[in-house]
Amino acid sequence: MQKLIECVPNFSEGRDLNIIRQISAAIESVDGISLLDVDPGASTNRTVVTFVGSPEAAVEAAFRGIQKAAELIDMRKHKGAHPRMGATDVCPFIPVSNVSWEEAISCANQLGKRVGDELNIPVYLYEKAARNSARSNLAVIRAGEYEGFSGKIKEARWKPDFGPSVFNQKSGASAIGVRDFLVAYNVNLNTKAVRRANSVAFDVREQGRNKTDDGAPYGKPLLDEKGEPVRILGLLKHVKAIGWYVEEYGIAQVSMNLTNIEETPLHAAFDACNEAASKRGLRVTGSEIVGMLPKKCLVDAGKYFLRKQNWSEGASEEDLIEIAVRSMGLSELKPFDPKEKIIEFKMESVSKKSLLKMNLRQFCNETLSDSPAPGGGSVAALMGALGASLGGMVANLSAGKRGWDDKLNYFSDWAVKAQELKDELLFLVDEDTAAFNKVMAAFALPKDSAEEKTARSAAIQLATKYAAEVPLRLMETASKSYQVLAEMAEKGNPASISDVAVGLLALRACVDGAAMNVRINLAGLKDERFKSTLLQKLQKISAQSESRFKEIIQVVESKLG
Repeated sequence: MQKLIECVPNFSEGRDLNIIRQISAAIESVDGISLLDVDPGASTNRTVVTFVGSPEAAVEAAFRGIQKAAELIDMRKHKGAHPRMGATDVCPFIPVSNVSWEEAISCANQLGKRVGDELNIPVYLYEKAARNSARSNLAVIRAGEYEGFSGKIKEARWKPDFGPSVFNQKSGASAIGVRDFLVAYNVNLNTKAVRRANSVAFDVREQGRNKTDDGAPYGKPLLDEKGEPVRILGLLKHVKAIGWYVEEYGIAQVSMNLTNIEETPLHAAFDACNEAASKRGLRVTGSEIVGMLPKKCLVDAGKYFLRKQNWSEGASEEDLIEIAVRSMGLSELKPFDPKEKIIEFKMESVSKKSLLKMNLRQFCNETLSDSPAPGGGSVAALMGALGASLGGMVANLSAGKRGWDDKLNYFSDWAVKAQELKDELLFLVDEDTAAFNKVMAAFALPKDSAEEKTARSAAIQLATKYAAEVPLRLMETASKSYQVLAEMAEKGNPASISDVAVGLLALRACVDGAAMNVRINLAGLKDERFKSTLLQKLQKISAQSESRFKEIIQVVESKLG
């Protein structure tokens, strides 16, 4: 599936719109990058830029932005209300989807090395990317700010992770790191009283509240043996919260920052507020997301609420998001638009044309036209997605079958697996066409000089390798779907056995069709070792596919009668 990482560089310029535009344009010039937000502040004299893309594209875009900032911003003239130490003050990477912490840390290191080596700017790694735990806190690194760094950098303990140990007077120093995604989340209450909203906030936030001698919220704080206030911890880790009144809506809210959405997800914060409010005679009426969030937050919430309903979690992403929006009342104050609030959907809305956005007739018309793409590879991927979808459908039907309540979790798990496979196969519908287009773009490169011919030949070979790897990945993914159909053939609702059969035929056609696409691309390659490796993998997967098909079709035939 697509790897997405967010990057939020902070530049020390918030007043000169021409400079801000040039930095933003440098970032946006990288293919595959979606610029989500540019937020300048005049009093802070600082601009926060938010963009997302693949790890490779994000590193390149961040470098171009930092390079342009170093060219245009002179820190010797900078004044602003916000603490700062460089033209690019801080540049964090935040994993959004299918990117591990290790990959994100690798991005920070790659970028730090380039900035240090090519721009001669001292770079410090912070938070999850920090090499020195004493320097993981950004505030510690930035202490003394730009004005104090010329002396600070001479100390051995402040030797940069990358770049020279000499202060760059024009550009200052930069901190590059990796941090968790922060979600700003407000829960609505049926009260106008800030004090009551604060009581709920103190119940749920990690630091909780001070323990008092009489137990009253505003009583005399109890102290420990060191003279420090004794605290009653709240329900949720990694959550900061306060209560406030929103005049625009005429209600009080619990306003939260969720700083680790893996350990404390969105739905956990909602339920904790619900629980705390109920104990105080209040009611949660809805909630709102401030800013944007990763799709996973709402997909996980949708699954959570389906579990609470004792229902199968094997719904589509779109349905899971709708369930989450309704369950948490995200549209109570104003309509919640997933296309504007979810990072991945926002990217899709500004991205190039996608086959997945077409209806069935449009897809068939595009395939039938004289354009060479989409072709057999994309159609094979679609057949695989349909095969996996039929397996998931049988799982969902079986999960809801009357009298099979004890099998709910079993079928729900297989339906979830089918959804995951279906989504990856659909991704490959577009990816196969994109791979073919890269081959065509390589063939279109100039070939007038000897250098151009050499570069063109290398580009063709590289693009053709990828065009062979994509259908091989399609074969591997489709083959995993056989297990879903095998389980449904054996244990699923017998009334749906013909659906299992059609899914099985679609999967075999997908694997066989993808194999043809691998072979036709290998024919144009010169790298014999690469060709041999892929052919061996192809033959192994094809043999396994045929074996699995025969095994499962026998079960299907025995039940069809």
